[in-house]
Amino acid sequence: MDRMLKHRIIPTLLLKDGRMVKSKQFTDYRDVGNPVTAARVYDAQRADELVFLDISASAEGRCTLVDIIRQVSEECFMPLGVGGGIRSVEEIRELLKAGADKVIINTAAYLSTGLVSQASHVFGSSTIVVSIDVRGNASQGWAVYGGIDRKATKGESPKDYAQRMESEGAGEFFLTSIDHDGMMNGYDLELIRSVADAVSIPVIASGGVGTLEDLKRGIEDGHASAVAAASIFHFTDQSPIKARKYLFDHGVNVRP
Repeated sequence: MDRMLKHRIIPTLLLKDGRMVKSKQFTDYRDVGNPVTAARVYDAQRADELVFLDISASAEGRCTLVDIIRQVSEECFMPLGVGGGIRSVEEIRELLKAGADKVIINTAAYLSTGLVSQASHVFGSSTIVVSIDVRGNASQGWAVYGGIDRKATKGESPKDYAQRMESEGAGEFFLTSIDHDGMMNGYDLELIRSVADAVSIPVIASGGVGTLEDLKRGIEDGHASAVAAASIFHFTDQSPIKARKYLFDHGVNVRP
């Protein structure tokens, strides 16, 4: 992977029943506002990208809320990554027509439906992001959790799973530590680095940012191409503008 590419700062918005929510370790959801309003704010703050994840879509057997994506794309100019319940090439086409720039596939990739390879062939690999949710730690080992019921894979490590998804045509990974999610105690740097160093495509680090220093460490120590965060932007006075200035001032290659 080209380390000279500029690193991206990506706010993440979780959607549940059309509202924006925040979680801790993928549970304990609380309402934090209107997603369209938040998107406007992040667009004004010059976020590099914005990720929408509709966390109730797979369980409800439907695709992501297209109307919200269409409204955001009409009002904002940053690239949009959209995930949640995506199961077919037709659903991907609908989201792209609504204004998404990338689609994020989780359950369908995990279930080995062939969707990743089909979609990358039709739309190009740069459009296809595979979301990888992981539990565990470096000392005891990690396991990929996927499917509607978020069960662990049988012995496949995040590194092996990422390499398999890359071979199927994934163009990027959205890598989340479930144990670090919402805890604001920093990324699982060993996890991020183990995946980023094993593949040749970009890895977006997700789960656990509590300080701007965590973003820097995700890039420098975790070797992530991009850093995603939610709680630090929702619940503190930090913003993508402040994050970019901090990273730029500390020598990280970001947009000035």
